[in-house]
Amino acid sequence: MLGLIFLVCFAASVVGAVCGIGGGVIMKPVLDTFGFASVSTISFLSGCTVLAMSAYSIGKTVLAGESEIEYRTATPLAIGAAAGGVIGKQLFTLVKNSSPNPDFVGTVQSAALAAVTLGALLYTVNRARIRPHQLDGAAPAAGIGTILGILSSFLGIGGGPINLPVLHYFFSMETKTAAQNSLYTILFSQAASLVATLVTGTVPEFQLPWMAVMVAGGMLGGMGGRVLNRRLSGEQVTRLFIGLMLVIVGICLYNAVRFTA
Repeated sequence: MLGLIFLVCFAASVVGAVCGIGGGVIMKPVLDTFGFASVSTISFLSGCTVLAMSAYSIGKTVLAGESEIEYRTATPLAIGAAAGGVIGKQLFTLVKNSSPNPDFVGTVQSAALAAVTLGALLYTVNRARIRPHQLDGAAPAAGIGTILGILSSFLGIGGGPINLPVLHYFFSMETKTAAQNSLYTILFSQAASLVATLVTGTVPEFQLPWMAVMVAGGMLGGMGGRVLNRRLSGEQVTRLFIGLMLVIVGICLYNAVRFTA
């Protein structure tokens, strides 16, 4: 099982680093289908893995002088995402405690992720016909970042499929630039979510080998994804993103039904 978990985290993080989606949007629903741990535990471990991958990817890119992060926009987004990460964590706990059924929060997460992913897919397919905007100012960016942080933290997916369409529509970022700025935002939201979990004492039970294997897969996947990102064009990254969204919607719908049964 540990070997399979490593492969999932590695592959998800490679693609996540390339597309700027963090990897959690693939990792979380796939690991949910294995059922090796509770929904809370998998959400927590996925968040830690995404944090490790995004920290490596951003740090390495900045040190190598290859950063395309638009700090004037990305920093307010990231600060908003950090605040949203804390709110999303509290929302997750609220939904989890609202039902005696431990699988209820899994149903909600899966259904919400399927809806968000489908929306992102429809936007991406039709974005050539949608005029993007160029918002200016820290306040709008922070507000949008807060919403992104809430969704990513609650769903346990990092940035997921929503960051790229949002960065394109509101800030006119091209795919590869948006991918780097997305990872920068994910880094802040996941760090804030982890701190909130530690401070509130809501860390779920887990086995240390699971975390070690998942974080190792995330770090190595981030390395591989960074190399692959340099070799792919923006159009190739977009096609990869669309293909992934189709797969993720299917997995999420399957999990929603499985948790409900």
